Amino acid sequence: MPERDPQLTETVVREQGRLKHFIRKWVGDEADVEDVLQDVFYELVQAQQFMKPLQNATAWMYRVARNRITDLFRRRRTEFKRLNPFDQADDDTLSLEEWLPSKEAGPEAAYARRVLLEELDAALEELPKEQRDVFIAHELEGLSFKELAEQTGLSVNTLLSRKHYAVIHLRQRLKSIYEEYLHV
Repeated sequence: MPERDPQLTETVVREQGRLKHFIRKWVGDEADVEDVLQDVFYELVQAQQFMKPLQNATAWMYRVARNRITDLFRRRRTEFKRLNPFDQADDDTLSLEEWLPSKEAGPEAAYARRVLLEELDAALEELPKEQRDVFIAHELEGLSFKELAEQTGLSVNTLLSRKHYAVIHLRQRLKSIYEEYLHV
């Protein structure tokens, strides 16, 4: 912190804990919290060096923090776009843990995860029983198609077909929800 501005140093020392708490409410990963906090302090020093003195440094730091958090979410959204499971129409996999937001990714992701799971339950209920049973057994219970064929007496091809139609329905039904809550 520049020696020539003791008020700025005092503001940083006074607000650091509250600012970190504010960032942590939105950003689940502690390393990301620290990165955002450091970005705010870096920009504060830069602003003091290249602009006129700030009238309200505290408000300015919170505004910069919100902007950095938004930037972080945008970067993650770009990553989700690349990994969007609903755009892979030829693939019959719909592994839940791959497309659900992480439980540890903060409150916004936890909320999106809960909404997506609720919508998945509703979408599964819309499926014909045969498709729903195959999807649940394979995706949620982890049974192989060979095991399912042995249990049900149906051919693997029949089971694959039923799951394929279930996945198509689930993708169509959940794509808009996924994109809405993850802002894809």
